[in-house]
Amino acid sequence: MRILIVEDEKELSRSIAEYLQKESYLCDTAFSFSEAMDKVESFEYDCILLDISLPDGNGLKVLEALKEDRKADGIIIISAKDSLDDKITGLKLGADDYLPKPFHLSELSARIEAVIRRKSFQGGNVFTLNELSFDLSARTVTVNGVPVDLTRKEYDLLLYLASGKNRVISKNAIAEKISGESADVYDNFDFIYAHIKNLKKKLTAAGCEDYIQSVYGIGYKFTV
Repeated sequence: MRILIVEDEKELSRSIAEYLQKESYLCDTAFSFSEAMDKVESFEYDCILLDISLPDGNGLKVLEALKEDRKADGIIIISAKDSLDDKITGLKLGADDYLPKPFHLSELSARIEAVIRRKSFQGGNVFTLNELSFDLSARTVTVNGVPVDLTRKEYDLLLYLASGKNRVISKNAIAEKISGESADVYDNFDFIYAHIKNLKKKLTAAGCEDYIQSVYGIGYKFTV
């Protein structure tokens, strides 16, 4: 799961990123309005933590741009501006939640999880496709009730493919999703093939159908 932290207080941004990385999230940061716009125009995020007061603009303008582009990124406004007007404006513009500063990082993490669950998995903690089941809170996978031992990147890759079932996902999108970097930095996508190969091997060994299909020259599709 990939998170964008839009926060001009660099120490707070660093603390949030370190905490969420320990929770197995990939984190990007933006310290200004212009940086935030560059990020949201270039990448898709599972959740964006958005400060309202930025040195070169209003964070609500980032939210407006996302909604105009019909992007589905989850949005949590984090701001020291604990005014009712700001909260109402943000929620009306399409934010999913509002958390005033100061806040506990454990509460922030719980709210991120809730937003992702609502937007991508119909609000449940368990996401099931036939014999394959994801526990989103525990970040575990089972096949017919038997746990499958996956690395963090294998889990993220499988969940990403499964949540976009029956849709072709490009290698570029997969690279950005599981590595947190622009696909432009890669000479090739051999590392994706290696992750897919290991993942398929573990799933079939556990008795799972082979749902992950290669689409030549483009990427992969989780076919159900």
